[in-house]
Amino acid sequence: MKLAVIDLGTNTFHILIVEVDAEGSFKECYRERQFVQLGEEGVETIGQAAFNRGLATLKKFKTVLSQHDIAEVKAFGTAALRSATNGQTFIQRSLEETGIQIELISGEREALLICKGARKATPIGLRPVLIMDIGGGSVEFIIANQQQVFWAKSYPIGLAILFRSFHKKDPIHHTEIENLSKHLQTILTDLSKLQTLHPIETLIGASGTFDVLEAILALEKTSPTWAHVNPIDFPILYDRLVQATLAQRLAMEDVPNQRAELIVVAMILIQEVLKTGTFNHIWVSSFAMKEGMLLEMIESNKK
Repeated sequence: MKLAVIDLGTNTFHILIVEVDAEGSFKECYRERQFVQLGEEGVETIGQAAFNRGLATLKKFKTVLSQHDIAEVKAFGTAALRSATNGQTFIQRSLEETGIQIELISGEREALLICKGARKATPIGLRPVLIMDIGGGSVEFIIANQQQVFWAKSYPIGLAILFRSFHKKDPIHHTEIENLSKHLQTILTDLSKLQTLHPIETLIGASGTFDVLEAILALEKTSPTWAHVNPIDFPILYDRLVQATLAQRLAMEDVPNQRAELIVVAMILIQEVLKTGTFNHIWVSSFAMKEGMLLEMIESNKK
């Protein structure tokens, strides 16, 4: 049986197709991501160029789906489609022009699906960890262990929003860094309080910007689904990226061109999260919301 998930993020559209065996394990058949950048003009309204790119990408995904014998397809809209005034128009156009039905999900549901994916990918045990997924429109945080979710929250501090609000100069000016840091510290007050009550040593980053950290800083990749990054190495990479111009970042072989523009605010965000506690470990999970939804679909099909 083949299942497919389409994740319509603020920056990136993903499609993942897997083959599921009788035991419920899945094997990847196809994966693709397209940097659509729905939020390039802000998340209040999807600009016309981004709107057209999004529809064109879904038409391409529809062609991919037609090449596989898919038992079930689910497509999920997240922050940009939740908040944009023309989000519902995009959903309707998608249905009319591709037949793909997009389901809008809340930030809280997104967080729980991310947790499900990260639990499958990484060796989370009984000690609570902090799971973080950085999107273009929102960032999800989950405190959980393998058995229980203790706290989950979605914040409207995605990279597209932070970039448009704070990153005006090239390279970013120190006053912009200060203003962004203060803004994040205010937003993340409850996370800091939780860290004081229940200290957490492990931060798990679910894909996205954390893929760049893995590619540059990973200490080990004992599994295809997760890697370990030493937090001590983070400040060196932070300085290299934050102090560089966009042209310099585009010239860096270890930074994907599609991430070069937004990665500065991403690094500042990660640094502020690291300040909320004492993290001895950073793990990078290859699984996030898409895989969490696949696991949910598999469980549903077993019933």
